[in-house]
Amino acid sequence: MIPLVLAAIFFVGIHFVISGSRLRDTLVARLGESRFRAGFGLLSLLGLVWLAQAYRAAPYIETWGQLGWFKPVALLLILPAFVFATLGMTTANPTAVGGAAPMEQTAQGVLRITRHPFLWGVALWAATHLIANGDAASLVLFGALLLLAVGGTYSIDDKRLRLYGEAWEKYLLATSNLPFLAIIQRRNILALKEIGWRRPALALVLYLAMLHFHKGLFGVSPLF
Repeated sequence: MIPLVLAAIFFVGIHFVISGSRLRDTLVARLGESRFRAGFGLLSLLGLVWLAQAYRAAPYIETWGQLGWFKPVALLLILPAFVFATLGMTTANPTAVGGAAPMEQTAQGVLRITRHPFLWGVALWAATHLIANGDAASLVLFGALLLLAVGGTYSIDDKRLRLYGEAWEKYLLATSNLPFLAIIQRRNILALKEIGWRRPALALVLYLAMLHFHKGLFGVSPLF
């Protein structure tokens, strides 16, 4: 279990300590944006591989155990997780790596719902697996990913605020981090036509494919 904890600390730590702090600004100034991204991308890949291998090797230590009643709930929660993640990956977003400056793009489509759709998809996916698995290794792995996803939304906003200043403040006022908050507060509107049907359809296909291949890939069926 110790290797898994160390891997989780490393993976989360490099994002918050290096990428999510002013240390990033210093490194970018010295190395350049492209070199920093390449180096940090390599570190992230190594951390992710370490995390995955440590999780596979970790012993099974039951916490609350697998909850049979939660399986249908998990199926319902994972679908919007796929939708958020897919929309986030296929929508131009100033919060993404290399994204356009906020003054060059208005909040449209899923960005009216949240300016961090991909990370909220990951957060919902991680939280669902954390609850569903009910063991110590899953608590460490999915807890770390949940922390990184939710904390990452604030870290990205801070980085963009340092970079764009007043332009980002205006973007913050027009959008929300928490899904649907800006719409509820009438700072934005829900425009489903801007999202279209192709992206949600792709999310549904990916969701169904994962249900089909989940047991073969991970040894556990989400259906029964």
